[in-house]
Amino acid sequence: MRLQESGEMYLETILILSRKLEHVRSLDVAEHMGFSKPSISRAVGLLKNAGYVLMDSAGYLTLTDSGRAIAEKIYERHNALSRFFMNIGVDEKTALEDACKIEHYISDVTFEKIKAFADSKAE
Repeated sequence: MRLQESGEMYLETILILSRKLEHVRSLDVAEHMGFSKPSISRAVGLLKNAGYVLMDSAGYLTLTDSGRAIAEKIYERHNALSRFFMNIGVDEKTALEDACKIEHYISDVTFEKIKAFADSKAE
Protein backbone atom coordinates (compact mmCIF):
# COMPACT_ATOMS: atom_id res chain seq x y z
CA MET A 1 0.00 0.00 0.00
CA ARG A 2 1.38 3.39 -1.02
CA LEU A 3 1.38 6.05 1.65
CA GLN A 4 -0.55 9.17 0.69
CA GLU A 5 1.23 12.48 0.10
CA SER A 6 0.02 13.86 3.44
CA GLY A 7 1.45 10.86 5.30
CA GLU A 8 4.78 11.34 3.56
CA MET A 9 4.75 15.01 4.55
CA TYR A 10 4.11 14.16 8.21
CA LEU A 11 6.97 11.63 8.21
CA GLU A 12 9.29 14.13 6.52
CA THR A 13 8.35 16.78 9.09
CA ILE A 14 9.05 14.41 11.99
CA LEU A 15 12.45 13.63 10.44
CA ILE A 16 13.30 17.32 10.00
CA LEU A 17 12.20 18.18 13.55
CA SER A 18 14.09 15.21 15.02
CA ARG A 19 17.28 16.67 13.57
CA LYS A 20 16.60 19.99 15.36
CA LEU A 21 14.91 18.94 18.59
CA GLU A 22 15.83 16.43 21.26
CA HIS A 23 12.22 15.20 21.35
CA VAL A 24 9.43 15.64 18.81
CA ARG A 25 5.82 15.94 19.93
CA SER A 26 2.61 16.16 17.93
CA LEU A 27 2.40 19.83 18.94
CA ASP A 28 5.81 20.46 17.32
CA VAL A 29 4.57 18.87 14.10
CA ALA A 30 1.37 20.93 14.20
CA GLU A 31 3.28 24.18 14.70
CA HIS A 32 5.83 23.37 11.97
CA MET A 33 3.18 22.42 9.42
CA GLY A 34 0.63 25.04 10.43
CA PHE A 35 -2.08 22.44 11.04
CA SER A 36 -4.42 22.03 13.98
CA LYS A 37 -3.53 19.69 16.82
CA PRO A 38 -6.59 17.47 16.15
CA SER A 39 -5.52 17.05 12.50
CA ILE A 40 -2.01 16.06 13.57
CA SER A 41 -3.32 13.71 16.26
CA ARG A 42 -5.45 11.90 13.71
CA ALA A 43 -2.58 11.65 11.23
CA VAL A 44 -0.14 10.43 13.89
CA GLY A 45 -2.68 7.80 14.93
CA LEU A 46 -2.90 6.55 11.35
CA LEU A 47 0.89 6.53 11.01
CA LYS A 48 1.22 4.64 14.30
CA ASN A 49 -1.34 2.04 13.20
CA ALA A 50 0.50 1.62 9.90
CA GLY A 51 3.79 1.03 11.72
CA TYR A 52 5.60 4.20 10.61
CA VAL A 53 5.71 6.07 13.94
CA LEU A 54 6.05 5.17 17.60
CA MET A 55 4.84 7.32 20.48
CA ASP A 56 6.20 6.78 23.98
CA SER A 57 4.37 7.37 27.25
CA ALA A 58 5.59 10.99 27.33
CA GLY A 59 4.09 11.65 23.89
CA TYR A 60 7.41 11.78 22.04
CA LEU A 61 7.35 10.64 18.42
CA THR A 62 9.96 8.40 16.84
CA LEU A 63 10.09 7.10 13.29
CA THR A 64 10.22 3.34 12.85
CA ASP A 65 12.74 1.95 10.35
CA SER A 66 10.10 1.91 7.62
CA GLY A 67 8.91 5.41 8.55
CA ARG A 68 12.47 6.71 8.53
CA ALA A 69 13.17 5.16 5.12
CA ILE A 70 10.16 6.92 3.59
CA ALA A 71 10.95 10.22 5.32
CA GLU A 72 14.58 10.17 4.18
CA LYS A 73 13.57 9.33 0.60
CA ILE A 74 11.14 12.26 0.47
CA TYR A 75 13.61 14.61 2.18
CA GLU A 76 16.36 13.65 -0.30
CA ARG A 77 14.00 14.27 -3.19
CA HIS A 78 12.96 17.63 -1.78
CA ASN A 79 16.55 18.81 -1.36
CA ALA A 80 17.80 17.49 -4.69
CA LEU A 81 14.84 18.83 -6.68
CA SER A 82 15.06 22.23 -4.96
CA ARG A 83 18.76 22.50 -5.81
CA PHE A 84 18.15 21.35 -9.38
CA PHE A 85 15.41 23.90 -9.95
CA MET A 86 17.49 26.73 -8.47
CA ASN A 87 20.49 25.65 -10.58
CA ILE A 88 18.43 26.02 -13.76
CA GLY A 89 17.35 29.51 -12.76
CA VAL A 90 14.12 29.06 -10.79
CA ASP A 91 13.84 31.46 -7.86
CA GLU A 92 14.23 29.86 -4.42
CA LYS A 93 10.62 30.31 -3.28
CA THR A 94 9.21 28.71 -6.43
CA ALA A 95 11.87 25.98 -6.44
CA LEU A 96 11.02 24.98 -2.87
CA GLU A 97 7.27 25.02 -3.53
CA ASP A 98 7.57 22.99 -6.74
CA ALA A 99 9.95 20.48 -5.17
CA CYS A 100 7.44 19.96 -2.35
CA LYS A 101 4.72 19.16 -4.87
CA ILE A 102 6.79 16.96 -7.17
CA GLU A 103 8.72 14.98 -4.53
CA HIS A 104 5.69 12.84 -3.77
CA TYR A 105 4.83 11.86 -7.33
CA ILE A 106 8.02 11.65 -9.34
CA SER A 107 9.05 8.11 -10.23
CA ASP A 108 12.26 6.65 -8.86
CA VAL A 109 13.58 6.32 -12.43
CA THR A 110 12.98 9.98 -13.30
CA PHE A 111 14.30 11.20 -9.97
CA GLU A 112 17.53 9.21 -10.35
CA LYS A 113 18.01 10.60 -13.89
CA ILE A 114 17.50 14.18 -12.66
CA LYS A 115 19.90 13.57 -9.78
CA ALA A 116 22.54 12.04 -12.10
CA PHE A 117 22.14 14.93 -14.56
CA ALA A 118 22.45 17.53 -11.79
CA ASP A 119 25.50 15.77 -10.33
CA SER A 120 27.18 15.66 -13.77
CA LYS A 121 26.67 19.40 -14.21
CA ALA A 122 28.07 20.13 -10.74
CA GLU A 123 31.42 18.54 -11.58
